[in-house]
Amino acid sequence: MLEQTLDLLRKHGIRLSKRVGQHQVVDSTLLEQMVDYAELSRDDVVLEIGAGIGNLTLLLAGRAGKVIAVERDRRLIKVLEERLRDHPNVELLCGDALRIELPKFNKVVANLPYGISSDITFKLLEHGFELAVLMYQREFAERLAAKPGSGDYSRLTVNAYYRASVELLGEVLPEAFFPQPKVTSAIVRLRPREHPFEVTDERMLTNVIRALFQHRRQRVRNALYRSFGEIFPGKRPPKAERRAFIDGKLPKGLAEARVMDLPPEKFGEIADFLVS
Repeated sequence: MLEQTLDLLRKHGIRLSKRVGQHQVVDSTLLEQMVDYAELSRDDVVLEIGAGIGNLTLLLAGRAGKVIAVERDRRLIKVLEERLRDHPNVELLCGDALRIELPKFNKVVANLPYGISSDITFKLLEHGFELAVLMYQREFAERLAAKPGSGDYSRLTVNAYYRASVELLGEVLPEAFFPQPKVTSAIVRLRPREHPFEVTDERMLTNVIRALFQHRRQRVRNALYRSFGEIFPGKRPPKAERRAFIDGKLPKGLAEARVMDLPPEKFGEIADFLVS
């Protein structure tokens, strides 16, 4: 597959850009694994973001009922049109996946440009899909799937947990790509689900998660005190009033816990205590 990829790029005079994450998967076994992980049938409409030269797209077209392949590089769109001309079940969209309106789909399989990993993941989670198999930079994938108390546990972890189950399926070495990235990658499977805990105000939950993880090694009480203005925009009460408000809202055990040790559900409890 590497030689075929190089031949196509030479034929079309294309030089791929590492800067914008144009790393094509050239390991056919890996591509087959990604497709298998997606549990595809002819009833599925699959979204692929960053289709590149179509190595993954071709496999998806053979297994799914329809493939919506998004690619922003017009040079690569020409390659895709050539390679996919015998696959009428593929719809090509030229554009930035973060900016365009996405058609309806029920599954996602993609080797994502790593620079947009967070933004595109949460854009996707706004849609009602069943399952996504996504290639990420390994560090990002480990943060998505991290456990409380670990070094990788972060704002990203809690926000993802609130919206989906996350499975880390395996690492991918740089040799699986052309051009080779400088980092190890990983495959993740996301399954959107009902929220595992309820909150009164989702905006407050978002504010609390963002603010607390800026002080992840501190006690919850101190982190809330330091981030009061972010949790309650526009409010700047005197220091003593801030401390009294926080102490009056939170149970002592929760206030004394370290932010990085809190399970995701506790962020929901804190958000509810603050709006009660």
